[in-house]
Parts: sequence; structure tokens; C-alpha cells
Amino acid sequence: MTALEASCPACGAPVAFKSGSSVVVVCDYCHSVVARTDRALEDLGRVAEVIESGSPLAVGMRGVYREVAFELTGRAQLAHAAGGFWDEWYAAFADGRWGWLAEAQGRFYLTYRLSSNVQVPPFEALEAGRTVQGIPVGVPLVVGERGEARMVAAEGEIPYRLTPGKTYLYADLSGQGGTFATIDYGDEPPTVYVGREVKLAELGIVDAGRRPERAARRVEASQLQCPQCAGPLELRAPDRTERVTCPNCGSLLDVTRGQLRFLKALETKAYAPFIPLGSTGEFEGQKMTLVGFMVRSVEFEGTRYFWEEYLLYNPSVGFRWLVQSDRHWSYVEAVPPGEIQTNDTDSTKVSYKGKKFKVFQDAVARVEYVQGEFYWKIEAGELVRAVDYVRPPQMLSKEVSGGVLAQKRGGMEAEEVNWSLGTYLPLKEVGRIFNVDNLPQPSTVAPNQPFLHKKVYKYWLLLSLVLFIAGFVSLCATGGGKVFEQTYTVQFNSPSSFGGFGAQTTTPAPSASTTAAATPTPAAEPATPEEGAQIYFTEPFKLAARQNIRVTGKANVDNNWLYVEGDLINEETGLVQQFQLPIEYYSGVEGGESWSEGDRERSTYLSALPAGTYTMRLEAQWEKWNKQEPPQFTVRVEQGVANGFNFLLALIALALPPILVAIKQFSFERRRWADSAFNPYDSSGGSDDE
Repeated sequence: MTALEASCPACGAPVAFKSGSSVVVVCDYCHSVVARTDRALEDLGRVAEVIESGSPLAVGMRGVYREVAFELTGRAQLAHAAGGFWDEWYAAFADGRWGWLAEAQGRFYLTYRLSSNVQVPPFEALEAGRTVQGIPVGVPLVVGERGEARMVAAEGEIPYRLTPGKTYLYADLSGQGGTFATIDYGDEPPTVYVGREVKLAELGIVDAGRRPERAARRVEASQLQCPQCAGPLELRAPDRTERVTCPNCGSLLDVTRGQLRFLKALETKAYAPFIPLGSTGEFEGQKMTLVGFMVRSVEFEGTRYFWEEYLLYNPSVGFRWLVQSDRHWSYVEAVPPGEIQTNDTDSTKVSYKGKKFKVFQDAVARVEYVQGEFYWKIEAGELVRAVDYVRPPQMLSKEVSGGVLAQKRGGMEAEEVNWSLGTYLPLKEVGRIFNVDNLPQPSTVAPNQPFLHKKVYKYWLLLSLVLFIAGFVSLCATGGGKVFEQTYTVQFNSPSSFGGFGAQTTTPAPSASTTAAATPTPAAEPATPEEGAQIYFTEPFKLAARQNIRVTGKANVDNNWLYVEGDLINEETGLVQQFQLPIEYYSGVEGGESWSEGDRERSTYLSALPAGTYTMRLEAQWEKWNKQEPPQFTVRVEQGVANGFNFLLALIALALPPILVAIKQFSFERRRWADSAFNPYDSSGGSDDE
């Protein structure tokens, strides 16, 4: 398309409308805003020259977004009532659309104007943190900020009728998945722009970061002097700084378009940062500079608690924070309000990316001390409502300005809700990043400090699972190798010539399951009348080495008992291993209900014995030795049998470490919540919200 070329109506310099749908162009010579109409060019007034903001973008750059090519044709700089400004770039797409690309604090938001009228609430009805209905984007939109903007500077071609110095009301909204929207109340009816937050790489701008040379717009060296004490002053983020404190006299200075203006002398207090201003450290793969330091506080029950916040800056990343409280450190970055899911019925919990956070503190935070540079018009005594939600090692923090805490700025009360996500940073890591030694050690538990021994539970579950599977397989696969089995009938004589009850020689009952023949040998010793005992010696049998032994006794007792004592005797060495098999079984009916106790079968486990030939000596005692129907009992010997009891003991032993860790964690959590108004361990009931 052929460019429309003409002369600037203000200075006569040539101006050109390269885009067929642009509405105004800013004269490169006199900075007049020139609008084209049906009849002629119109001078809308002059704007200030754009401030060099360190942006990686520039007018004339080209890119591709979602397979559609575009060119950046112009830029406007807008100031908001709370101080600071943001860049708004205008992208002419090859499909005829215009895109509004807002850049603020290192973040980019690409939006498009909705072609149809959308019914939106009046500006006065909006409230920061509340949801706005009716905007067709598919997800709920939350008001992040409502404020007033003023047009201060512009360059290039712009797709709307820009009026220099015009102020208008606006509201920024955000939703899940990076959804972003702006309501411009400067138009009637209000105009709605919808889109999403984008990364610079998504825009496909090849020349991003390699901007053309421009004349320096920063505070020049001759101006880097405090207007109060004339001391030297260095700005580390000159293109973004709104307020700076003089390191020499402590004055709070306002930075307005490259000029320093004295505001007031701050109270001098003994606040010294642990990390000096100007220090650099690497975060997110980028080198960041510490440009600002402030101390804030909250008050509970007449006691004021303080913490420190360090402002970090990198032109391509934007601003981040490093927070130190009770000598614990966290790295903090902003989170869009729309990404937070709140619960209307339970204000003590919020969710972020599927993770639930629990409220820890809700109080009014006050700025106590400032030092260095800040991107908004900060003042000592500034108040915000601060609410912290924890899920170690992370902490979600909400700060609400406006409402009862609002301060008059630029003719209106700015209202804004900001969410940030803090991640716990170990002390050693902080020292390593900034090459700082001897940082003071914490003595408390931080709200978002992780419990380092939590991994024990994972390893314990893994080991328990392995042990359970191994034990189950062992119990199923190792039924045991039978090495001996024999059945006996117990019979006793009447009183013998020994003056007692002599043992009668018995013949073993035949058994099809006999593994080793065992012909009973007459007892070598008599039984006493009280015992009614009978003794047996078995035939020799073989035992293998390194295999445990299970001896099982089974008897047909009914409402009586049979007690068997035994010895395993190594015929070569004389080694003796004793064991007992108490067998009893009782049953009956009482109160119309049947009952039983005991068991007709009993087993005992023996440790592995040396390999060799063994004989078993059995001594049986029966409760009713003179009963006419003598009992039968079977003795069985097995080797290599899995022992469920040992398996249980192993599980108990394995459970001891996590039990000890759980006790330690309980104490750790009590210390974490000790100073919280929402302490779940407080027997008095905690706060009303809890």
C-alpha cells in the first residue's frame, strides 16, 4: 500500500501514514500528534518525547504471532495515578487487525479490541479482587487494578485518536491460563480489549533486544546529585525508577522525566540491609541487580513485627523481590490475580495451579523505611492489607490497596490487588548467589520453610512396599520342605511297680505322610503320677544348614489339652535345641451362644542349625491321661519356611524411623504456626476465621 505523505500542520516537517488504517502519527520533529480527517490533517497537540524504558521492542520491528505477521507501528507511554508508567505498543497485523501490546515491569500483554459492544459494570461498581461477568473469554475474569491513566508520550503511528494529556479510567482483569483484559472507560460506551499474557519469544520478533541507537534520555551525570545535599547519586534502573532515596542525607526524591525533586527527609533509623544495594545475583538464569531496600511491619496485640524486602531488577525480566523475615529468605515474583482460585464459603484457603494454600496471616502492613530505587511512588507510612497463605516451600501473598487504606493520588483513589508467589530460599543459597558470608542463622521456623526430612516417608513407603511384596512372594513360594512327619496315639498305664504311672510302649499309628520311618523306642524313664507323661524317640533324619526350622504339632483334643516338649539332638555333636508345643482347645455354649478358644494345631519356629543327622525326643503330657479314648497327635518338621512373625517384626522395625520423623515434624509444624492468628494447634480456637 502506498504511504500517505504530507506536511506536519504544526512545524511543516514531512509525516507519513504507512499503515492504511492508522488514525494518527506523531511528528518526529516537533512531537505533534497529527490526525488525518476526511478533509485535511489536524494537529491534536504535542506529546512529550518517549522516555527510554530499556524495552527490547522498538517501532518498526516485525514478528509473527500464531502464524500471522505483524509490524510494530507506534508506541504510547501512559502514567498511572500510583506513579510509574507503562508502554503500549501497537501492532498492525497482516489480516487487518490491530493488536495492543502492553509492556509493564517486564511482562507483555497482547490484546485485541472486541468488535461488538459488551455490557460491563460501571467503573464505580468494580472492586479489586472481584469477578466481572459478561466478557466472552471463556474463563472468569478478576479485577486486578482499577485506576486512572494519563497519556504522556507517544511515537510512530497509532490506530486511534490519541489526545495528548488526556486522562481516563481503566480496569485491568486477568483469568486462568494467562487470560488478560482491559476495560477502557475513556470511551462511551466503554471499550473492552481481550487477549493474554505472552512471552517475548512467542511474538517471533527477530530483532527483539537489538534496538536502534537512540539519544540517551536518562538522568545525565551532571544531574545525578541530590537536590537537598548535592551529594552524588547513582540510579541503577533510571528508566523505571519513580522514587529514590539519597544515600548521603536520607532524603526521599521523586524522579520525574529525568529530573530529581526533593520530597521530604526520612527519619533516620538503624536499618542496614544484609545485602548491599548494587549487589548482583543470578535468578531464573538472568543476572539481577539489587536496586531497592525497604522495611515493613505489622502489629499484633500491641507488638510490632518487622521484615525486610529487597527489590531486584533486570531489564529483560522486570522486577522481583527477595524477602527476609526472622532471618529466613524467599524469592518472590508476581502472579496474575485471575490465576488464584478463592473460596467464597471458606476465606482461609485459596488455590493456585491446583495447589491448595492455607491462610497464615491477615494484617495491615506499613512501610517503615525505604532505601534505594522503586518503580512506584513509595512513601514511609504507606499501608496495604496483606494476607499470606502457605504451602511450604511456597507462600502466596495478597496485597490490597484502596478502600479504607486508599491514599489520594492524582485526583482519585487507586485500588489494586496484587498477588505474589514466594519460594523459600535456603540461607546457604542466598550467600552463594550474592557471595555474602556470615548471614545470621535463623532460630525459628518460617511460615513457608519446608520440613527437610519429609522424604523419609516416601522412602519408607517404597521400602515397605518392597518388603511387603518380598514377604508375600516368600510366603506364597516357600511353603517349606518337609523332612519328618509322624502320628502317635497317646496311652497311659495304671499305677505301675514304680509307684507311679509308668510309660507304656506304644506302636505308632500308620501314616501315609511319613517322610522318615520312626519306630518308637521304649521310654527310658518313668512318668510321675502328676505328669502322666509319655516319651518317644524318633528315627534319625537329615537337616540342611542355613535354613530355619518349623516344628508343628496337631492333636484331636476337645475340651482338654496336650502339652509336648521336644529336643532336637544332633547325633554327631550332641547339640540340643529345645522347643514346646502347647495344644489346647475348649468350646461350649453359654447364654445361648456358642464359644471356643484355643487351637488344635500349634507351630514353633527354630533358627537354622548346623547340617547333620538329628533325632527328636518328644515328651507328651495330656490333661485327661486316664481317658479311655486316647488322643492322637502328629509332629511335622519342615525347613526353609517363611516366618510371618519375623515379617511383622521387620515391618515394626521399619516403621520406627517414620514414627520418629512424624514426631519431629509435629513439633516443627507447631513451631511454624506458633505466631499465626490462624494456628490450627491453638486449643483456644484460634481466630474467628478458623
